[in-house]
Amino acid sequence: MNPIRQHARILTAALTGTAVEFYDFYVYATAAALVFGPLFFPAESQSAQTMLSFMSFGLAFFARPVGAMVFGHFGDRIGRKSTLVASLMLMGLSTLLIAFLPTYAMVGWAAPLLLCSLRFGQGFGLGGEWGGASLLAVEYAPRGWEARFGSAPQFGAPVGFLAANGLFLVLGLTLSDGEFRAWGWRIPFLASAILVGLGLWVRLRIAETPAFRAALDREAPPAVPLARLLSRHLGAVLAGTAGAVACFAIFYLSTAYALAQGTSALGYSRETFLTVQLGANCFFALGILIAVIQADRVGSGTVLFLGSIATIGMGFLFGPGLQSGSLLTVFATLSASLLVMGLVYGPLGSWLPTLLPVMVRYSGISLAFNLGGIVGGALAPLAAQQLAAAGQGDKAGWLMSAAGVLTGAGVLWARKYQSSAAG
Repeated sequence: MNPIRQHARILTAALTGTAVEFYDFYVYATAAALVFGPLFFPAESQSAQTMLSFMSFGLAFFARPVGAMVFGHFGDRIGRKSTLVASLMLMGLSTLLIAFLPTYAMVGWAAPLLLCSLRFGQGFGLGGEWGGASLLAVEYAPRGWEARFGSAPQFGAPVGFLAANGLFLVLGLTLSDGEFRAWGWRIPFLASAILVGLGLWVRLRIAETPAFRAALDREAPPAVPLARLLSRHLGAVLAGTAGAVACFAIFYLSTAYALAQGTSALGYSRETFLTVQLGANCFFALGILIAVIQADRVGSGTVLFLGSIATIGMGFLFGPGLQSGSLLTVFATLSASLLVMGLVYGPLGSWLPTLLPVMVRYSGISLAFNLGGIVGGALAPLAAQQLAAAGQGDKAGWLMSAAGVLTGAGVLWARKYQSSAAG
């Protein structure tokens, strides 16, 4: 096959999967912020319903490491391609079925149980998605282009966010509030089937990565990749976990938490705040572009460390900016936050693989990335919501700063593992 056509197909396969990932996750996050509280949980205070809704949102982050271990096992034993197809199918089916769920008013406690079960399925499938997509791109990359090839899955994030946010905005502009709450919220979950179908079509037409094929020529895959990973490379996994925390914290504080606050306590309309977030998403893509170009010049770890410093500073501005009362200031705050997220998310796809050898790489980077998601993606928005409920929403950004400290420490710690990762 023509190398240019082959590379284009590989990058498209990597991008579409993570676009589906972020679409699915942000569709759920948006619905959790806007409608899941009253639809799926018993009527208490609005704050309590939002808290329960965010707890269901956070459940997937605990499922993701489980999925990372399962899909990582097969990704390191049978290959990247087949495992990525399976993870995408599970993720897509779980998202699609949410569209057909009955509400609490229809079936009582069965409704939140079903919702949480499908949310777990989403997270389980997603656990094997990002790591495999990153390896697909990086292990095909020409030398010196690892970060730019590794950005294909990263650019899937703003694409998925744009699709989800844009669709909710269109629904908000064309449906009444009653129609949206009655059935309109189900449409984005139904639409995920289109993206999943595209992703499967592309992935079924690609070959296994050269790096994995070469590794198989040298040695047989480990019988239990996770056992080898944890016995020989636990420090690298923990360093990688810390390195991934900041991107999750920034994203979900700037999207799900900010949307919940903006449309409730801060009094903005749903359509207005979704429009603001849609504009801020452009800065997310810009941050990724800046990060990956510089990463191929100075190193992914250097860019990620600088991004962690920016995250610490951004955290002190985030809470006051969000609560400023000025829509322009809110837009500037969210734009700056997502720009910084691009700096800490963009280099991850090329940085994490440098910590681990090929034969345990799928398991290792998937586990590290998804453990980081528990801290940054599940716990940070929940803690921020608790601060807001206690009247201390201006301090929510401190959680972002703490995530920046963890990521910076992870980058520094990881340096001791990078020189031996080729083995």
